[in-house]
Amino acid sequence: MPLLSWHNRDEALTRAARAPYRLLEPVAGLSYGDADAPNLLIEGDNLDALKALLPYYAGQVKCIFIDPPYNTRSAFEHYDDNLEHSQWLSMIYPRLELLREFLTEDGSLWVTLDDNEAHYFKVICDEIFGRGNFISNVIWQKKFSPQNDAKWISNSHDHLFCYAKNKDSWFPTPLPRTAEMDERYKNPDNDPKGLWASTDLTRAEHRDRDYWGLVTPSGKEIFPARGRSWSRPKENIEKLKTEGRLWFGPEGDRMPRLKKYLAEMDGGLTPQSIWFHQEVGNNQEAKREILNLGFETVFDTPKPERLIQRALHLSSKPGDLVLDSVLGSGTTAAVAHKMGRRWIGIELGEHARTYCQPRLKKVVDGERGGISEAVGWQGGGGFRYYKLGAPVFDENGRIRADIRFEQLAAHVWFTETGVARSTRAKKEAFLGEHGGTGYYLLFNGILGDDSKSGGNVLTRRVLRTLPAFDGPKVIYGEACNLPDEQLREQDIAFRQTPYDIKAR
Repeated sequence: MPLLSWHNRDEALTRAARAPYRLLEPVAGLSYGDADAPNLLIEGDNLDALKALLPYYAGQVKCIFIDPPYNTRSAFEHYDDNLEHSQWLSMIYPRLELLREFLTEDGSLWVTLDDNEAHYFKVICDEIFGRGNFISNVIWQKKFSPQNDAKWISNSHDHLFCYAKNKDSWFPTPLPRTAEMDERYKNPDNDPKGLWASTDLTRAEHRDRDYWGLVTPSGKEIFPARGRSWSRPKENIEKLKTEGRLWFGPEGDRMPRLKKYLAEMDGGLTPQSIWFHQEVGNNQEAKREILNLGFETVFDTPKPERLIQRALHLSSKPGDLVLDSVLGSGTTAAVAHKMGRRWIGIELGEHARTYCQPRLKKVVDGERGGISEAVGWQGGGGFRYYKLGAPVFDENGRIRADIRFEQLAAHVWFTETGVARSTRAKKEAFLGEHGGTGYYLLFNGILGDDSKSGGNVLTRRVLRTLPAFDGPKVIYGEACNLPDEQLREQDIAFRQTPYDIKAR
């Protein structure tokens, strides 16, 4: 597969791996609503924040929606959007690598961009997600009137790229039908099956076996137009004719069309790749939503709640986890909350405190606006606020003194298994079983040992106190006093902390 090359590409390819594993520190004063709410608002650089979240949420996110800086060279007031092309690519590549690891097998990524980087983004996303997992480049009509000051062509759309983690496992939820759509159904022939609309019965391709004359009720023989053929085998079409499911016009002498009955249209509509502003909103609507919440317009290109509602409807269900690592004005989290999804939002610097947190408080309190009325939002729930803390390892590669057992356990479990560790996992030396192997961590006196080493050294006595596991075992500890022969007999692979802990 062709690859995109740019300045410092090799460095960008290793940046995610080199990012330090950092702690997340709760900020109780900025959390809001239910204390046990699963929703997280995180303040800090999104690359570091994603790395910190990965041990807990890898493989658990159903939908990722991000609206990254567009690199428009217009120098946004609140984002340095005046990045050189190569810098933009180096910024987005490692983040996409990490984001992919968060997705469930039937999860999807949605990314909004304009023409400045959209087509380059497609190439690198093909590389990371696999070209076969590309779903669509949706065209969103962000403006509905031309810009008279445009020098060449007035730009009225943005791109919304959709990729699946595994295309064979991802299928969109059909869109609900509207009253306007149902009005297209009529019943001019008083069909007892009720209202219907008709569709073409031919295909734009000539096939000899599907090119034959069909006799209409008036006795006229009709063939498909030149270069076309019937879309179904002869026996199927004759059966449809017998069942009265073909429409030959009021006189019974026209090219037949297939009836689609309204009563049978209970599966919803297949989404299309062009989203008009009447259906999902536009830039002006997005700005009005922000102003109506009592905020000044902080970002020049906020997204309307209806746009994100459409993406979340297609790609997730109530209770699913949604992630936005470029939260901006907080729209994704607000929409996910109102739609009954769990969410994680990451935003850099003060915007998390001065913009996202106040907006999401309003959502919890049930303030109206955006999609609230459409989904019947009345308020409720809550979110926990975190900021990025210190790295797990200091500059000398040692585990920092303030690291808690649960934090290191999550990191060890993830680096060994590639699977997230539950935030409600038991605080015990036996971390669990994965792939037929049992994993243990001796750290911070987890065994309740008051000795100098705190039970962090693997000895015969410590081994006897560990929960039993019948199978190969991996045990992390500060040191091991067991002879190699006993380790082999017990099928134990010892890993020394911190040296054998991979900084994934």
